[in-house]
Amino acid sequence: MCGIFGIYGRFDLEKARESLNLLTHRGPDEWGEYISENRDIYLGHRRLSIIDISSGKQPIYNEDKSCAIIFNGCIYNYLELAQELRQNGHKFHTSSDTEVILHSYEEWGFDCVNRFNGMWAFVIYDERKNILFCSRDRLGIKPFYYFQLRDNFAFASEIKALLKIRDEKPQIEMNALSDYLVFQMSLSDRTLFKDILKLSPGHNLIFDLHSKKISIKKYWDIQFNVKEERNEEHIIDYLKWLLQDAVRIRLRSDVPLGAHLSGGLDSSSIVAISRLSLGDSTFHTFTGAFEEGKEFNETEYARIVSKAFNTEYNEIVLAARDFQDNIKKIIYYMDEPEAGPGLFPQFFVSKLASKKVKVVLGGQGGDEIFLGYARYLVAYLEECLKGAIYDTAENAEYVATLKTIIPNLKLLENYVPMLKSFFKEGLFDSQSSRYFRLMNRFVEINNLLTQDLKISFEEEFLKFEGIFNSAPATSFINKIQYFDIKYHLQSLLHVEDRTSMAWGLESRVPFLDYRIIEHICSTIPIIKFKNGEPKYLLKKVVKNLLPEKIVERKDKMGFPVPLNIWARNQLRDFLSDTLLSSRLKNRGIFNIKSIESQMNTGSKFSRGLWGILSLELFFNNFFDE
Repeated sequence: MCGIFGIYGRFDLEKARESLNLLTHRGPDEWGEYISENRDIYLGHRRLSIIDISSGKQPIYNEDKSCAIIFNGCIYNYLELAQELRQNGHKFHTSSDTEVILHSYEEWGFDCVNRFNGMWAFVIYDERKNILFCSRDRLGIKPFYYFQLRDNFAFASEIKALLKIRDEKPQIEMNALSDYLVFQMSLSDRTLFKDILKLSPGHNLIFDLHSKKISIKKYWDIQFNVKEERNEEHIIDYLKWLLQDAVRIRLRSDVPLGAHLSGGLDSSSIVAISRLSLGDSTFHTFTGAFEEGKEFNETEYARIVSKAFNTEYNEIVLAARDFQDNIKKIIYYMDEPEAGPGLFPQFFVSKLASKKVKVVLGGQGGDEIFLGYARYLVAYLEECLKGAIYDTAENAEYVATLKTIIPNLKLLENYVPMLKSFFKEGLFDSQSSRYFRLMNRFVEINNLLTQDLKISFEEEFLKFEGIFNSAPATSFINKIQYFDIKYHLQSLLHVEDRTSMAWGLESRVPFLDYRIIEHICSTIPIIKFKNGEPKYLLKKVVKNLLPEKIVERKDKMGFPVPLNIWARNQLRDFLSDTLLSSRLKNRGIFNIKSIESQMNTGSKFSRGLWGILSLELFFNNFFDE
């Protein structure tokens, strides 16, 4: 886990090194660089030493030094690949996974990425082919940003490093801003910075140094090749083996490791499965909470799991002052505004973890892979109503009927306000328009925009609809899963990467092993979302492993931040100073009077107000300084 930066073209070496140094938090242990003979290529690397601590310094070269690589991430099956490559005649000078990538490229060319099980963003300079070969992992766990201006091409793990190398002031990308205002995430390869793009997950990028042309090719995508002949018992047994193997290979490390632990099903499952591989080895777990009481505190459940699996339990309790003193800095680490305030506690739990270990495992992706969000149940409840009314409920396309979904509706008790809003209009419209309604944040923000800023709601819907209906699936639940893994999950992985790397901490996410995703996506929907039960398959796998109190929980919180309480009390002045400032008004995006009115009504600190706060702190960091 590291930071990479590079540039091709005319560049100032001092500036290039300054850009690399902006990534020191990602790789605090050592640094290295490659500069071509004619000084038109710079590859820089900041290293967080996890595997082969003594000899894994980058860049790493092949035998004749015709290829050089810089790499951010971890290839978990590197031991098996190294053995195969040695049998094919390759000689290794290190025991690092980085060198495995390089020899794999020599052996299998661009197709080498199909053999990797891991998370990665890497660049290989191939002198013979006169190219830069860049790749990003299947799910986008590791970031890769780039820009091309005239004949110059530059890339980095974080946008701030690219801003440093450019002479001109940053400009906002309005299409990306529209996406953010509607979804609080991007639906394309654009970032909020004009001309700076991100390489999409599951894609390779080749920059030809002769023609100065970029070519991008997809090497992996989610497919729903449903295997209907498999029975439920086989599906569960194979999933159990996959989960154990995914965790096992992610425990490969030459440094101490631990796990995030919220007390929910996902993180608890990772801890339990880790213990199966670790035996009696010391294993740390890290938990966060707030001072505001039980409504914002899940430590009871985290302690149950820690005790059951004999972990070294570590806990941090956060207060409003922590938020006020750090939220601007956190947004700086993010590079872009983020979808929810959960990044705040995640940042501090990562800080806590970094004091004890250099690697943590976590349950990120569990909701998307195992269909755990309440909105899935909300969306499918409407399908059940439709099926009952039109007498189509017994069709094979339905994963639940109105009768069979009833036992799971208790899970929606705390979502009655959402249900009221969702069913208020548009009932039984197309599946794409209904799911768009569940994902749309524009309703909250629309009344807070200035008249001069026109966001095309219809255009954003058409963009969403194109993605939603492009899913290689016919089932409603598969289309939902496709969208959430391909797009919604990206915003969560962005937070996962930045909050951990801010403290030089490597975060590994076993649920996002591509083999698990392919297995779940080839499972018939009537089994993986049986009767509309969230995380049905995961519960089946861990029911005899975890304490019953964890498996049967109905009150999972998702690390809620008590902003509603703080906004009326400790943070009132801070939020007023930020959201009602002349700088925010002069940007011409939001209506100050509307914001002030909403803040003074005593209503909840809405998702819309969070979106504005996050965006304003983003402007403070990158446009006002």
